[in-house]
Amino acid sequence: MLMMDASRFLSRFAERQRHSLVECDTFRSFNFLSYSSLAITIPVPESRLESICCNEGGSTCSRVISFASSLGRTIIHPDLRFECTLQLLDLEWSLWRELQEDCRLECEIRRAEMMTGGRQWLMFTNLLPWVVISLLSSWGVPTKAISLPDEVRILVNLKAGFVNGEEELHDWDVESQSPCGWMGVNCNNVTFEVVALNLSELALGGEISPSIGLLGSLQILDLSGNNISGQIPVEICNCTSLTHLDLSSNNLGGEIPYLLSQLQLLEVLNLRNNRLSGPIPSSFAGLSNLRHLDMQFNSLSGPIPPLLYWSETLQYLMLKSNQLTGGLSDDMCKLTQLAYFNVRDNKLAGPLPAGIGNCTSFQILDLSYNSFSGEIPYNIGYLQVSTLSLEANQLTGGIPDVLGLMQALVILDLSNNKLEGQIPPILGNLTSLTKLYLYNNNISGPIPVEFGNMSRLNYLELSGNRLTGEIPSELSYLTGLFELDLSNNQLSGTIPENISSLAALNLLNLHGNQLNGSISPALQQLTNLTLLNLASNNFTGSVPEEIGMIVNLDILNLSRNSLSGQIPSSISNLEHLLSIDLHDNKLNGTIPMALGNLKSLGFLDLSQNHLQGPIPLELGQLLELSYLNISYNHLSGTIPRNQVFSRFPTSSYFGNPLLCLNSTFSCGLNPQQPREATSQRPGALGPSATWGITISALILLALLTIVGIRYAQPHVFLKASNKTVQGPPSFVIFHLGMAPQSYEEMMRITENLSEKYVIGRGGSSTVYRCSLKNGHPIAIKKLYNQFSQNVHEFETELRTLGNIKHRNLVTLRGFSMSSIGNFLFYDYMENGSLYDHLHGHVKNKLDWNTRLKIASGAAQGLAYLHKDCKPQVVHRDVKSCNILLDVDMEPHVADFGIAKNIQPARTHTSTHVLGTIGYIDPEYAQTSRLNEKSDVYSFGIVLLEILANKKAVDDEVNLLDWVMSQLEGKTMQDVIDPHVRATCKDVDALEKTLKLALLCSKLNPSHRPSMYDVSQVLLSLLPPQSSDDFPSSKPYPPSNQRRYVDMYSSKQTEAISLSNSSSGDTLLYQFKEVISGKMP
Repeated sequence: MLMMDASRFLSRFAERQRHSLVECDTFRSFNFLSYSSLAITIPVPESRLESICCNEGGSTCSRVISFASSLGRTIIHPDLRFECTLQLLDLEWSLWRELQEDCRLECEIRRAEMMTGGRQWLMFTNLLPWVVISLLSSWGVPTKAISLPDEVRILVNLKAGFVNGEEELHDWDVESQSPCGWMGVNCNNVTFEVVALNLSELALGGEISPSIGLLGSLQILDLSGNNISGQIPVEICNCTSLTHLDLSSNNLGGEIPYLLSQLQLLEVLNLRNNRLSGPIPSSFAGLSNLRHLDMQFNSLSGPIPPLLYWSETLQYLMLKSNQLTGGLSDDMCKLTQLAYFNVRDNKLAGPLPAGIGNCTSFQILDLSYNSFSGEIPYNIGYLQVSTLSLEANQLTGGIPDVLGLMQALVILDLSNNKLEGQIPPILGNLTSLTKLYLYNNNISGPIPVEFGNMSRLNYLELSGNRLTGEIPSELSYLTGLFELDLSNNQLSGTIPENISSLAALNLLNLHGNQLNGSISPALQQLTNLTLLNLASNNFTGSVPEEIGMIVNLDILNLSRNSLSGQIPSSISNLEHLLSIDLHDNKLNGTIPMALGNLKSLGFLDLSQNHLQGPIPLELGQLLELSYLNISYNHLSGTIPRNQVFSRFPTSSYFGNPLLCLNSTFSCGLNPQQPREATSQRPGALGPSATWGITISALILLALLTIVGIRYAQPHVFLKASNKTVQGPPSFVIFHLGMAPQSYEEMMRITENLSEKYVIGRGGSSTVYRCSLKNGHPIAIKKLYNQFSQNVHEFETELRTLGNIKHRNLVTLRGFSMSSIGNFLFYDYMENGSLYDHLHGHVKNKLDWNTRLKIASGAAQGLAYLHKDCKPQVVHRDVKSCNILLDVDMEPHVADFGIAKNIQPARTHTSTHVLGTIGYIDPEYAQTSRLNEKSDVYSFGIVLLEILANKKAVDDEVNLLDWVMSQLEGKTMQDVIDPHVRATCKDVDALEKTLKLALLCSKLNPSHRPSMYDVSQVLLSLLPPQSSDDFPSSKPYPPSNQRRYVDMYSSKQTEAISLSNSSSGDTLLYQFKEVISGKMP
C-alpha cells in the first residue's frame, strides 16, 4: 500500500508539473545530490494529491510546525498554508519573522482534503531518489553533464523562441556538432561548454525560451538592445554560473523572478529600460557577489527593500525612473561599498534620512525629482561625494553652511526646490566645484563675493530667485566660467566692467532684473560669447558699435529696455547670428540695409521702437527668416513683394501708419482707420489711376523678380577653386528601377525640369515629382546651394548615404552631378509630410495612435543614424517638414546627411548655420556646433507639435515658450490639442510623451536623452500590436573591469575609486534633468 500511494503521488506530481499546475518553481533549482541525509514527511490523500511543495533540509516555509535539525527532517502539516522563503539556517526566530514580510515566492502548499475526513502520514525517506529521478525527467533537467549535441539542441530551442531568429542566427544549425563557432556564442577552451551568449542588438523579438535554464555553465548572457517581450523565465535561475546578466532595453514585462537570488556568482545585473513591474525582490540581498545593479526605466513599485541595504558588495545602484514609493532609511548607509546611488525620478517622499552623513562610501548621490520634504540634514556635509543632486523636490529651509566643507564636491544641484534664506558665503570654499545650480528657489540676499574663489567653476546658474544687490565684480576671477545665468532676480546696478575678462564665457543671461546704466563696449572682449540676453532691465544709451566684435554671437536679446539711438550697422559683421530681438526700446533711425547680409538669421524683432524710413529690400535675402516683427514703428513705403516678406502675417507690419500693407490699403493708410477715408484725402488719385499704377508696378516687379532669381541663383562651386563644376554629368544609381537610369531620362520625365512637376521649394533646393517608365513615382531634388566642402568629397559622402537603409529613412536611390545642377533621387512619399497633416489643408486630422506611431518611427530612424549607421550621421535639420509619410502612413525621415554639406552662399571657418528657427538647438547658438543632442532637441519640438498641433513658431509665439507658459500653474490639458485628447484612450501615454518632449528640449544638451532612449520610450507607449522591431545601439560588453554607464550616456566611464574622488568623477553624473514625476 505504501508503494502504491508513493507511485500515485509521483505520477500525479509529474503530470501536474507538465501541465504547469504546480506553482512551486523552487523545485527547478534544488540541489538533489544531498537527498541521502534528508527525510521528508508528506500528506497523501486517499483520492488525489492537490499539490505538494518539497523543501531541502537547509530551507523551510514561512510558518513551521517543527524543525528537527538533528534529524535533518522537515515536517509539513497539511492543514496550514505555507509560502516558501529564504533559507532558515541558524537565524533567530525574531529575525525570521521580519523576513516573513518580504517573502514573495509563488510556491505554496495547499490544504490536502481527505474524502473520508481522516489523514494519513507516510514517511518515505527511501523514496527520495525516485522523487529526484521523476522530477529531473519531467523538467528536462539532465542528470549528467550536458554534451555538445545537447547544447546544440538547447540553443536551437532558444533560437526558435525569437522572432527574426532564423534571419539573425542563421548559423545556429541543429545539424552542427558544436555551437562554439556560432554567432554570439563563446565556449570554454578546455571543456568546450557554452560560457557566454552575446545576442545584443540583433532586433530579436519573441520571448526567451525556458531552455535557457539548461545551460548550466553559462557565465555571461547579454540579450540587450532587442525587442524581446514576455516575462523573464524563472528557468534562468538555474544558470547558477552566471556572473553577468544583461536583459536591458527590451520589452520584458511582469515581475522580477524572486529566485534570481540563487545566482550566487552574479556580479552584474542589468534590467534597465523594460516594462518590469512589481516590487524589487528583497532576495537580492542574498546575492553575495553583486556589484552592479541597474533597474532604471521600468515600472517597479513599492518601497526599496530594507534588506537591500545590507549588501556588502554592491557598488552601483541605479533605480532611476520607476514608481518606487516610501522613503529612505538610515540603513542605506550600511551599503559600505556603494559609490553610485541614484533614485532620481520616482515617487519617494518624506524627509531625507537624518543619518545620511554616515554614507561615507558614496561618491555620486542623486535623489532628484522625487517628493522629499523638510530641511536638508546638517550632517549631509560629512559626505565625501563629488556629485550631490537634490533637484526638483520640496525641500525647505536654508542651504546648510556645512555644504561649504564638502571639498570633494564637483557638482552641486539644489535647484527647483523651496529653499530660502541667503546663499552661505562659505560655499566659496568649494574650490573643486565646476557646476553650481541653485535656480528656481526662494533664495534672497546678495550673491556672495566669495564665489570668486571657486576657480574651477564652469556653470553658475542662480536664476529664478529673489537675489538683490549688485553683481559682484569678483566673478571676474572665474576665468573658466562658461555659463553665467543670473536672470529673473532683483539685481540692480550696472554690469561690472571686468566681467569682460571672462574670456571663456559662452552664455551671459541677465534677463529680468533691475540693472541700469549703459551697455559697456568692453563686452566686445567676450569673443566666445554665443548668447547675450540683457532683456527686461533698465539699460539706457545706445547699442554699442563694438557689439559687432563679438564674432561668435548667435543670440542677441536687448529687448524691453530704454535703449536709444540707431541700430549699429556693425551687427551685420556677426555672421553667426540666428536671432536679433531689440523690441520695446526707443531706437530710431532706419533699419540697416546691412542686416540683409546675415544669411543665417531666422528671428528678427524690431517692433515697438521709433524706426523710420522704408523696409530695406536687402532683408528679402534672408531666406532662413521664419519670424519677423517690425510693427509699431514709423516705417513708410511699400512692403517689398517677395517670398520672404509674404510668408509673415500682416500683424508683423501693423502700427506703421505710413506703411502700405497690401493692395487692399493705400500707402499712408492706418489699417485701423475706415477704408472710406481715402476718398476724402485732398490730391488723392482716382481709382483708375491707382489701379493702372498698381498693375504696371506689379508687372515690372514680376519681371525684375524673374530676372533676379535667374541671375541670383548660385551655381555649384568648389570650395578650393570657387569655380563652377565642369565636364560631363556624373550619374550614380544605387537601385535599378527606383531612379532614372541616365541624365537624358531624367530630363525627359521632367520635361526639362518643367515647373508643372515642382512640388516644393526651399532655401537650398527645388523638388520635382515624376514617374519612371515602370510607373514608380520618385522625387528629384535639385540642389542649388554651395558645397561646404570639395565636390568630390560630397560625391563620396553621397555614395555612403546611398548605402544607408532603414524602414524609417527616405532612401537615397541615386544622384547626378553636373554643371547645370546637382540632383538627388528619392522615393516619393504619397502622404506628404507630417507638417502637412498637422498644419496644412489635410481634412482628416491624425488621431493619437497615428501620431504616436509617426513619432516612434521617426525616432527609430534618427536613432539608427546616430548609433547603428556606419559612419554615424547627424541630421542637423530635424523638423516636421522632413518627416514624410508613405501610403501606409509609415514615417520616413528625409534629408539626413545633406544639411552638413549644403550651405547658403557663405563659408564658415568652423561650421555653417544649419537647421530651422523654432527647431534649432539653443546650444548651437552658444557653440556653433551641432551633434546628436541637437537632433534630440529638434525632435522634442516635433513632439510638441504633435501634441499641441501648433507650429514650432506660430505668429509671434515660440512653441516651447508657449508650452512652458501653459504649464505654469495649469495642467497638461491646456497643452494637448483637443482632438488628440479626444482620440487618446491612454492619458498616461500623453503625459509621458509630453514629459519626454520637454526632456528632449532641455537647454543643456547633457540633460537630454539619446535618440535611442527616446525611441525606446515611445516604443513602449505604442499599443502592443503596433510595436516594431528596431536595431538599437550596442551597449558595452561585460568585462572584468567595473564600468558605470548612465541610461542616457553613450560613453563608458571607468569605475571611480572607492578611496578618493576627483574631478574626473563628474563623468559619472552627466544628466541634470530627467523626466520628472510631475509636470513642470
